[in-house]
Amino acid sequence: MSGAAHGHIDPSNRKIALLIAVLAAALAFSETLGKSAQTSAISYNIEASNLWAFFQAKTIRATTLRTAAEALDLAREQDLRAKAALEKRIAEWRKTAARYESEPETQEGRKELSARAKAVEKKRDLALAAYQQYEVGSGALQLAIVLATANVITGAAFLLWGSFGLGAVGVAFSLIGLLAPTVVRLF
Repeated sequence: MSGAAHGHIDPSNRKIALLIAVLAAALAFSETLGKSAQTSAISYNIEASNLWAFFQAKTIRATTLRTAAEALDLAREQDLRAKAALEKRIAEWRKTAARYESEPETQEGRKELSARAKAVEKKRDLALAAYQQYEVGSGALQLAIVLATANVITGAAFLLWGSFGLGAVGVAFSLIGLLAPTVVRLF
């Protein structure tokens, strides 16, 4: 009878089983970080879209007020009796239109909204880059697990070396995703 039939496990298989466990743990971390990065990217994309929509609304409002002020300018020239009331209204609208352009105290002027939206887009792009790194890392780790398992079955040494190599690549891409997601450009 073989050693396995008597309850003995080949010591090299124990090492490979430990390798598979380590690779599976690394895969779990990579997958978790990847999903977190994906969720962040989606949230940042929504936030950036909302800020750009607010920016567009402010642009429309400012344009409407400028147009109205210009129309009243024309009316004022034609009717001198209403001049004071029209000038007051024109000044109010121009002041409001200027506030729509820049409103530092609320961060809701067009200038501030544009800067905020661009900042959120950068966060989104960083999260997407991290997600891509994690996805590549996860794929490499999955393949490493498959090769290590195949080595246990076949005993082919090249499969074990391939598992080590892909495992290292998987861990490297996961670390890149965590520490410097824009260093390696994938897509």
